[in-house]
Amino acid sequence: MRLRGISSASVLIGALALTGALAGCSGTPAARDSETREVTEAGQDSVFSLRVGDCTIDVPDGDASEIPVVPCAETYDNEVYYAFDLDGDAWPGEEAVQTAAVETCIAEFEKFIGISYDETALEWWPITPTEASWNGLNDREIYCLAYDPATPIEGSLSGAAR
Repeated sequence: MRLRGISSASVLIGALALTGALAGCSGTPAARDSETREVTEAGQDSVFSLRVGDCTIDVPDGDASEIPVVPCAETYDNEVYYAFDLDGDAWPGEEAVQTAAVETCIAEFEKFIGISYDETALEWWPITPTEASWNGLNDREIYCLAYDPATPIEGSLSGAAR
């Protein structure tokens, strides 16, 4: 899957190999509650294991297989607010993947955040499949992540209406 922050005016993204140490998360697997699957201790998690409500620390742009996640009660940069799969066997192309991300992520924003994308100071960006992850890993999932460009976040954005 490729990871990249975006503005509302541009979309690019998708994941295969993140390297480098990130404060507090480097190399240590994240701990999750056995029943709720909520992140209980910061660490690295497979980008393919992300769930709606997961909170992440910013990562460099590019391809990745792991992403740093933290409990949403801690300071974080992004929260997964929606996830969906694309249909089809053949790679649809970068443009089609980006278009699906824009259309769906913006449409689903208000349901999680509690305010429309047009009325908020929050921004969003997607994690999308790459052609290599689509063909090699059967990766079809797009994750929609919200963030505040002005400040790190503490506490879930679910229903925050900000």
